[in-house]
Amino acid sequence: MFQKGLKGVVAVQTGIASVDGDKGELRYRGKLVGEAIERKSFEETAYFLWHGRFPAPEELEELNEQLIRYRLLPSHVIEIAKLLPPTTSIMDGLRTLVSAYMNQAFAKVATVEQAVAFTAALPVLTAMLYRLQKGEDIVRPRNSLGHTANYLWMLEGVEPAPAQVEALETYLKLTMEHGMNASTFAARVTISAESDLASAITSALGTMKGPLHGGAPSGVIDLLDEIGTAENVNPVISQKLAKGEKIMGFGHRVYRTEDPRSILLREKCLALQGADPWLDLAVEAESKIVNLLNNHKPGRALYTNVEFYAAAIMRSINMPPELFTPTFSVARIVGWTAHALEQQQDNVIFRPQSEYIGN
Repeated sequence: MFQKGLKGVVAVQTGIASVDGDKGELRYRGKLVGEAIERKSFEETAYFLWHGRFPAPEELEELNEQLIRYRLLPSHVIEIAKLLPPTTSIMDGLRTLVSAYMNQAFAKVATVEQAVAFTAALPVLTAMLYRLQKGEDIVRPRNSLGHTANYLWMLEGVEPAPAQVEALETYLKLTMEHGMNASTFAARVTISAESDLASAITSALGTMKGPLHGGAPSGVIDLLDEIGTAENVNPVISQKLAKGEKIMGFGHRVYRTEDPRSILLREKCLALQGADPWLDLAVEAESKIVNLLNNHKPGRALYTNVEFYAAAIMRSINMPPELFTPTFSVARIVGWTAHALEQQQDNVIFRPQSEYIGN
């Protein structure tokens, strides 16, 4: 039976994550995402998605050592990055450099160590491309910093504030995995052909680049910039509603209730209140906007989506728009690689049928 866009068609059985849009639940390995990431680092959460359990202390130490080792880029990858035209988008550059990073020592069959390697390399590649585009020197990674802090360090060459690291790390952990989304499906299709992990990741990056999937929360940042202060929420939003404009950051194509990731990001912003004015503005603005939306269209509940608070976090750490989708990819590569590894365990190549409608 033909189903446009494969909507509602079950093509994969997975033990990695589940999304229940009606209940507003996202689960990692059966655990509600809030429970899965609570008091866990990026590294621990990634390990959980790859292995189905959290690491013992010695396993976490080994993982950290691997991440540090694979942050060091081969010289040819750096040279290729320098040869790319400065007009090359970061997402396009990442596809090229991930392919170049593919270590010939890696077996054709994907392994967890390969997943760790690409996860370690992607933020380094992103930061390198960003700085080269700006005509600035590349910032080398620092072994003393964790995954998230190191990413921020390499972007600007300034040690980030703890509140910035905490906010961004929460975002990264919450967006590591989200079921059978377009980029994850692309990765699984590629690996199902018994291709290598680099090819699966480049397929996913190409899909993530599309505005219908990895689209950046720049519209929400524009909204927050326009509002400026909490006192301006009502007049700005009321004017937009009167003109029939869409309020960016509200509503989601999957969740019919509050996006669980948005709830957790809101809680993090509340916990960091006073640490950054943009996080404070987002918290104050959200409740006022929800009330205005409910009054405008009674009975049609619109909830904050993950982009709303993601935008506030990106704005608070002064992350430019061209880094939004690459940063999303820095998180989602954990899910891509976890799915690639799972696909290999009981692999059948994806080969759907098509329905001919020509003459």
